[in-house]
Amino acid sequence: MSAARDIAVVAYARTAPGTVTGDLSEVEMVLPVLREVLGATGLTTDRVGFVCSGSCDYLAGRAFSFTMALDGVGAWPPIAESHVETDGAWALYEAWVKLLTGAADTALVYAWGKPSAGDLPEVLTRQLDPYYLAPLWPDSVSLAALQARALLDAGVTDERELAATARRARVGGPEAAEPAVLPLRRGDCPPVTDGAAAVLLAAGDTARMLCERPAWIRGIDHRTEPHALGVRDLTDAPSARLAAERAGAYDPAAAPLEVAELHAPFSSQEVLLRRALRLGEGVCVNPSGGALAADPVMATGLIRIGEAAERVRHGGARRALAHATSGPCLQQNLVAVLEGDPS
Repeated sequence: MSAARDIAVVAYARTAPGTVTGDLSEVEMVLPVLREVLGATGLTTDRVGFVCSGSCDYLAGRAFSFTMALDGVGAWPPIAESHVETDGAWALYEAWVKLLTGAADTALVYAWGKPSAGDLPEVLTRQLDPYYLAPLWPDSVSLAALQARALLDAGVTDERELAATARRARVGGPEAAEPAVLPLRRGDCPPVTDGAAAVLLAAGDTARMLCERPAWIRGIDHRTEPHALGVRDLTDAPSARLAAERAGAYDPAAAPLEVAELHAPFSSQEVLLRRALRLGEGVCVNPSGGALAADPVMATGLIRIGEAAERVRHGGARRALAHATSGPCLQQNLVAVLEGDPS
């Protein structure tokens, strides 16, 4: 979808990469990033037109866990609020649509995850087909390893490229070479990371008042692969490519993409996405380190949008792409294209 109304990211904050929050509650994780993102614009909660959050009850281990995090926002005076049970990138999509309708001029989007509280690979089996796959309890790392093996067998990549991708994301030590689930090694997999992120969206002149250089969302779209892994080609991500096309990533009349923030928790998935999204050598991929450097599940995709927006807002890029995923082996894919005003 392309925007019929100009909407931009005007502020962004995240928990420091590599954080494990231990005994911190959802509110204690969320509150600092909410204060930072509101403080950057001078807004208070009662002046925000819409609030939307993303998280996962399965990670928290209790139903309606997002209601506790609302204490970090403050629900009095009453606010217009919504929640998505997935990555915060999809909460941003809902907020973007809300602003498109004209029902609000500003929106606060936030997300959080605390994988350290449980066994994340096992928790993520609940995303699988409940009849054939979920009863087998295949964990997320094993499924990613199956995808990596398919890529290697098809000649799409090799172990040297996987290792180079992992090294670019974070400094590797001897432990990075230790096997996880072959062909993936520990360096090919994301670290356990807790954290939160927040983004403030604003429309039109409001965005220009709140931010010197807004990162305009020129297009955003999300698509999904078939639920059954057995009917998919695990060496490609056509839904990601289609989402990018629909978001305007390949518009010949637009400036070339300079930066891409890809939500690829495994090195093999970053390699796959580079090819699926047709990202050439001139595109700087994951300058932030990406999900391989820090993966606070349910906030990682929102962080990709925030990091891409920061590159635009601070003049590091004229045009950037942000990608978010959810589900096993890049099942669901969201792509946003962001641009700055001409200098």
